[in-house]
Amino acid sequence: MKFELVFRHWDLFLSGVWVTLHLTALALIIGFMIALPAALSLTRRSRFSPLVRGYVYFFRGTPLLVQTYLIYYGLAQFEFVRESWAWFFLREAWWCALIAFSLNSGAYTAEILRGAIATTPKGEIDGAKALGLSERQVTWLILLPSALRRALPQYGNEVVFMLHGTVVASIITIQDILGVGRTVNAKYYIAYEGLLSAAALYMVITFTLVWVFRRVEKRYLRHLDIDFGQTGKKPGKVAGADAGVPQMR
Repeated sequence: MKFELVFRHWDLFLSGVWVTLHLTALALIIGFMIALPAALSLTRRSRFSPLVRGYVYFFRGTPLLVQTYLIYYGLAQFEFVRESWAWFFLREAWWCALIAFSLNSGAYTAEILRGAIATTPKGEIDGAKALGLSERQVTWLILLPSALRRALPQYGNEVVFMLHGTVVASIITIQDILGVGRTVNAKYYIAYEGLLSAAALYMVITFTLVWVFRRVEKRYLRHLDIDFGQTGKKPGKVAGADAGVPQMR
């Protein structure tokens, strides 16, 4: 194998790492901003709950690749879209990928948070109300901090899934890690070197994220007596978000 070709283009792979991390971070941030009010709407059954439930169902029930295609290729077919202000963003592959990834992550995170909020011990809420806290204070000072702690293991999985899901960006011309690997393969007519290098980079980033979340979980979930070692055991029943429902990407 000619891995010297990979080292010769280390700057391209470094750029690909930046693009991947940038997309992942922005998608997670925007997705979380969507998910928090969506989860509260679902648990409190507000008038917007049917719309939120439909959004979550659609983006959890369809593959991320299809969603990206619908935004990148599908919306461009409508003349009113091309003539609107939104075309400034939708004509660029970067923005289409970010929109698709953010909406996808928002749907998955909303379901994670919904499960965490729904499993909040009733005693915590009753105790907060007994102290005279208002509904808003109970939500922001008691309910959400408690739910976010319990949602950490599931949200850690979502971060890793989103990182891996960004490979879809390479299909619409974005030079992320996989895109660079495919470019190197095509340029030198090689089969494995670029893809193996991309896989190694994804593994390094994934293990780093897993290590970070393990440390955070160990700090904030030690009272739940969860095994945070390297045994491969899954956490116990913490913020169950429809464990029996298959989740698509």
